[in-house]
Amino acid sequence: MKNDELCPCASGKTYGECCGPILSGERKADTAVELMRARYSAYAVGNVEFLYASSGPEARSEFDEKTTRDWSSSAQWHGLEVLASVRGGKDDEDGEVAFVARYSANGQQCEHREHSYFKRIDGEWRFIDGTIEKNPTYRREEPKIGRNDPCPCGSGKKYKKCCGKGK
Repeated sequence: MKNDELCPCASGKTYGECCGPILSGERKADTAVELMRARYSAYAVGNVEFLYASSGPEARSEFDEKTTRDWSSSAQWHGLEVLASVRGGKDDEDGEVAFVARYSANGQQCEHREHSYFKRIDGEWRFIDGTIEKNPTYRREEPKIGRNDPCPCGSGKKYKKCCGKGK
């Protein structure tokens, strides 16, 4: 990725002023959110080595390089949205980041929602663990129309023979 292109993490900054220097090792992440953004960008650019290096010992013991590389390269990455963070600042020793990572795979739009835990180890932020959150349940505003219910358009026909035809 070129330094003058927009960063994959969707910060609005260029890669060279956002995640690029962290992924290249030029500088370390100052906060848990910065590390989260850099880890997302690492997936987007296929920097699996950074994902391993930025993990704590607990996460490293479960790290599967091949699976991570396959997922990284098979998905198209569309951006990261940080929903909330607790602690994780420049002077903290631990922190939490809730986020939504957007990508598409196999032609389908996907969202990965997670609450991640970070800890400063030897002065550097590390990913420790994450809890995957379920996508919010879709709630219908109006009642569902059954196939044999009267069509809501007022035609007098059954829904399946009118507006629901072919659905």
